[in-house]
Amino acid sequence: MLRKRFVVAAASAAVGLVALSACSGGTETAAPAVAPAAAVAGAGGSAPAAKGETKVAVAEAGDLGQVLVDKDGFTLYRFDKDSAKPPKSNCDGDCAKTWPPMLAEGEVQLEGVDQALVGEVTRADGRKQVTVGGWALYRYAKDAKAGEAKGQGVGSTWFAANAKGGKAGQAAKETEAAPAEQKDGATKLVASNVDGIGPAIVDKDGFTLYMFTKDKKNKQPTCNGDCAKTWPPVLAEGDVQLEGIDQKLLGTVKRADGTTQVTVGGWAVYRYAKDANAGEANGHGVGGTWFVIEPAGCKSTAPVKNKAAQSGNAAPKKDDAPAQEYGY
Repeated sequence: MLRKRFVVAAASAAVGLVALSACSGGTETAAPAVAPAAAVAGAGGSAPAAKGETKVAVAEAGDLGQVLVDKDGFTLYRFDKDSAKPPKSNCDGDCAKTWPPMLAEGEVQLEGVDQALVGEVTRADGRKQVTVGGWALYRYAKDAKAGEAKGQGVGSTWFAANAKGGKAGQAAKETEAAPAEQKDGATKLVASNVDGIGPAIVDKDGFTLYMFTKDKKNKQPTCNGDCAKTWPPVLAEGDVQLEGIDQKLLGTVKRADGTTQVTVGGWAVYRYAKDANAGEANGHGVGGTWFVIEPAGCKSTAPVKNKAAQSGNAAPKKDDAPAQEYGY
């Protein structure tokens, strides 16, 4: 986290916080008129950040509502393939040339942003990047001047960030409940990027989700009993919320015990009991039948580590066949 480097402007209380988040379209959109950060602060606001210092402020952006901007009024963005729990940036190399990371330099000044939501993440190159709500912040190289937001919706993965680190925009509000409104126990599926795997679906806590090739699309799941202890089914509890996943792919199926399991692309979705931390994918390739499920509703084709052990080729006893097959 950023330590003792926050300067919160007095104008922040007048700005207010709006929780906007969700998914919207995929192509570059026309740039809305975004009020520069200086306009947000008003006549009584603080002076612009000194050269070399970092500033995060809130500005009105037409149909997008409130968005985060830097000290020069340029729109700040978040990337769906990053993760917030734990915070992680997955935009490096050529990606970082198009989407320059907002680095924590000097004192970080805040206007209209809750200090408790602001932190930092260490990038692959060792530099510190500013986060809001756990999401790393970026600029867009094609935004030529303050007030532009040409990066909104690019690749269906890049969105202007709002005051709480969520996705800005009317489409966002219509397709995803705001994080603050998420009910305890509600089911949420998030399109993410898992180390060593690539595109993957994770749950609201960042744990990787899987599919079982012994199941059949839109049919009653076949993993029950001891199998379900090792591979807990993702049950539909409350309104199933999606982030970065096409609503059309979402479905449900009844299990043998009468509970309702979530499906994506027709495939029943599970967690793996041996994933101890968010971002792990120890279940990928287990038994040659369990695989990480991608946001498109298909199995990940990422290479399987330790193939012999995970595919059950270590000469199991005959009585161990079911356990090898189901991975427990």
